[in-house]
Amino acid sequence: MKSLQIKQIVNKVPEVTIYFWIIKVLCTTVGETAADYLNETLHFGLTGTSLVMGALLVVALFFQFKAKKYIPSIYWLVVVLLSIVGTLITDNLTDKLGVPLETTTIIFSIALVLTFAIWYVVEKTLSVHSIITTRREVFYWLTILFTFALGTAAGDLTAEKFGLGYLTSLFIFAGLITVITIAHFTVKRILVVEHRRQPRNAVLAFWLVYILTRPLGASIGDYLSQARTDGGLGLGATTTSVLFLITILGMVVYLTLTRKDEILPETVQTDVTQ
Repeated sequence: MKSLQIKQIVNKVPEVTIYFWIIKVLCTTVGETAADYLNETLHFGLTGTSLVMGALLVVALFFQFKAKKYIPSIYWLVVVLLSIVGTLITDNLTDKLGVPLETTTIIFSIALVLTFAIWYVVEKTLSVHSIITTRREVFYWLTILFTFALGTAAGDLTAEKFGLGYLTSLFIFAGLITVITIAHFTVKRILVVEHRRQPRNAVLAFWLVYILTRPLGASIGDYLSQARTDGGLGLGATTTSVLFLITILGMVVYLTLTRKDEILPETVQTDVTQ
């Protein structure tokens, strides 16, 4: 005899709220400044910094995959470390191997598109509200890694190679994010009026903004930390990293206590034999 069993499926990532975007930008900024701090200030060098951060990322990912639900402290630690490692991947290719920023930007763009394509073909969705299996979580974190590497390359290409400067690059990426956000909510409003749904619009807007927040964060980090002679404010990598890490920690503690960014579990029915 068959009967139905109610099962709750818990999402492993946070809800996309204003807190999400603030912490995301802070994490991307830290990725830029922390990599510079470890590499240059502490003299770890690119290789040493890459090994240390890579090892920490593996440990953090282990606990993230082992967790049965979204845990803010573990999740955002992984994001911070991915931001740093993504920056280091691009820096190693550019500074140690001499790969031009134009080339790394193209390479990571292709890698990101391929990841999205394979993810969609296999899972039939790219929604962050459906990260409920290990395989989807693998696609999710691989995508984020490529967005960080691409964002670093694109940010450096715009600010340094094209000579636009950190502040101008910041405004360019912030402007693009604003345009996408306005377009998304305009389309959403039209669909609501017409009583139609178009979830792909939200998914597309999310990933476009997510990709652009990386070069935005990199530009903010460089603008704050770089010397005034190089077009920055001269705060230094140490001060910038500490300020942003403290802010991230405070917001993560707040979200842990309030649970404002948890996605409610999905309820599904499954057949069981009695």
